[in-house]
Amino acid sequence: MMRVFAGLVLAMVGSTIPARAQERAPEPEQYRTENYRAPVPATLSGGRVLTTAEAETIWRAKTGVFIDVLPRAPKPQNLPADTVWRDKPRFSIPGSVWLPDTGYGKLSAATEDYLKQGLKRASGRNDGMLLVIYCQADCWMSWNAAKRVLSYGYRDVAWYPEGTDGWEFAGLPLVESQPEPRAAEETPR
Repeated sequence: MMRVFAGLVLAMVGSTIPARAQERAPEPEQYRTENYRAPVPATLSGGRVLTTAEAETIWRAKTGVFIDVLPRAPKPQNLPADTVWRDKPRFSIPGSVWLPDTGYGKLSAATEDYLKQGLKRASGRNDGMLLVIYCQADCWMSWNAAKRVLSYGYRDVAWYPEGTDGWEFAGLPLVESQPEPRAAEETPR
């Protein structure tokens, strides 16, 4: 009910998502390293760019793996010992693998390894598996990550630039998700 109401309100006042599509940036040769929340290109060299309808078709048919790359806010340093810290929840496309912090323009060796290992697990080590990379609308993190995934030799990479904003705007479901654990966070079995 609340989504229907929100959809009606957006329809009445107008959505910013379609308006942003008109302000597309040119596709750069390198990764974006600053101003990540800004108009993104309409293209991804070597990959496909998906509309919400195309992403939904892939999601419903289960013919690809969705990879969310939205950063995760770190726990602030120097918090008093008795402070309770709660992560902000992330709502992703159902079935997605969340690999946070992997869309920055420059990655540490540990973060790049985390991305590579996460992609191997998500794809079943199949470099021909369709990987759909996303985060939010007008966020260069997903463009950077999709470009990086292509550089790793994955052959079927799609970028969904509207991300969870476009997905939610279309009335499609989102679920609370947890990030894939990093090597240091994994518990022995």
